[in-house]
Formats: sequence, C-alpha cells, structure tokens
Amino acid sequence: MGSVVDAPTVVAGQEEVTDNMLGDKKVTVVFVLGGPGSGKGTQCANIVEHFGFIHLSAGDLLRAEIKSGSENGTMIENMIKEGKIVPSEVTIKLLQEAMIKSGNDKFLIDGFPRNEENRAAFENVGRVDDNIETIRKRFKVFVESSLPVIEYYNAKDKVKKIDAAKPIPEVFEDVKAIFAPYAPNALLSGVTTNL
Repeated sequence: MGSVVDAPTVVAGQEEVTDNMLGDKKVTVVFVLGGPGSGKGTQCANIVEHFGFIHLSAGDLLRAEIKSGSENGTMIENMIKEGKIVPSEVTIKLLQEAMIKSGNDKFLIDGFPRNEENRAAFENVGRVDDNIETIRKRFKVFVESSLPVIEYYNAKDKVKKIDAAKPIPEVFEDVKAIFAPYAPNALLSGVTTNL
C-alpha cells in the first residue's frame, strides 16, 4: 500500500450486540483495528459502499463533539489539552448516539477499542500531522495497546486478518470475502435472476 509501516488491517470482534446497546434491536458491530497507514479508512469506505455498513470513527465523533461547543465537548477538549484519556464511557455514549441516529444495524467502529479497558467498557484527539516519527510512535502505541484487544477476540475466533500490504483492490477482495455474509443477495451471486 505504500505505507511507512506494513501492518495488517484487522477486522476484530464481529459482535452481535443485543444487550442494551440499541434497546432490543440486534446489531452487528465490527471493530476495525490496524496500525497507522494500514488502510483502515480505505477499506472501511469500500465496506460501506458494498455492504451497507455505517462507518463510525471514535476520533471523528470526539472531534465533532468538541466542535459542537457542548458542555460534553468542552470537557473532552479540556481532557485532551491536559493530556488525559477521554473516559471509555464518553466515547461509548457518542458511538451509541451515532448508531441510534443512523437507523442502521451494521457498524464498523474505527479507532475503538484502543485498549483492554475500552474493550471491557464496551462489553459490560487531536492528531498531529502524519510524519514518519509520528507514525512510528502511533504504531508503537498500536502494538502496546491494541494488540491485546486483537488477541482477546482472536482467542474467541472472532478475528479475520487481512494483508494490507497488497494493492488496494486486492486487499478489498480479501475484505469482500469476510463481509460476504452481509452482502445483498444480488451482490453475493453476481447474477440477476428473473422471477
């Protein structure tokens, strides 16, 4: 992919969430995790286009809340300025609100969970320019924080690994294979039938 770091994009934790996340509505949540430059955003866009998922970025939701000028946004901005981590509950609430507002039942969550505490909280920001040193630091954080989350879901046989170092169209072929169960019937068969 021409990225500085050839790290896999990982589709982790294909969860069917029913417990109080959106009331009684059964939803599918897929956590999309990967190191910096691994192509998460590109593949999320392809999944949205072809499989009808809603892409929710935790970072984008936090930044939008800050921009809104709300009391919650001011609190988030102050925490980030002070170098503190935004509490999981705040991020989860923003994700939940976005899920409800969308009206959809299939979601890609990008940038969350970032660590074990996030993962556990889900179940019971400001970004510096992407220079080489920043990417190396972010990749180190990814390895230290996110890999335990991936390992947790891998132990439950819920992780699908994708080689994101290949050209984008080839990566998306691998992504399509994973998301095939969510495809509309016509897309799955590739053939239209006359009724």
